[in-house]
Amino acid sequence: MKVVKRNDFWFPSIFDEFFTENRLDVPNYENFSKPAVNISENIATFVVDLAVPGLKKEHFAIEIEKDVLKVSSNFAPKRDSADTKNNNQFTRKEFSYGKFTRTFTLPETVRVEDIKAEYTDGILSITLPKKEVQEEVKKMVEIS
Repeated sequence: MKVVKRNDFWFPSIFDEFFTENRLDVPNYENFSKPAVNISENIATFVVDLAVPGLKKEHFAIEIEKDVLKVSSNFAPKRDSADTKNNNQFTRKEFSYGKFTRTFTLPETVRVEDIKAEYTDGILSITLPKKEVQEEVKKMVEIS
């Protein structure tokens, strides 16, 4: 399974690998709010886990179109500079929950109709079952 990379910059994506950014001081937090992803594979399934704490299952949209899995969220909380509940002013605020979209190219071996998703303890887990591979039977032909 491959991650589909989108490059909206003027420079090729090769520069993205060499120059890392300090995400704590970036004025635009778009890149900071993309969730981390783990992809694992066993005999029967692929599992895509996204770390998205603080959201609810209603905030996610999972779409499949032309062998591309698209996971997105349009949740955008208020960007207050103060905590109104406790009357606190933030000196620094690093919790970032925002809109994101992650796309993955699905292999041909995935049964798209049986994909399931589950959200537990801040982890969105998407299970992609594999098709059963039928081995071709070897047949011997007698020469008459």
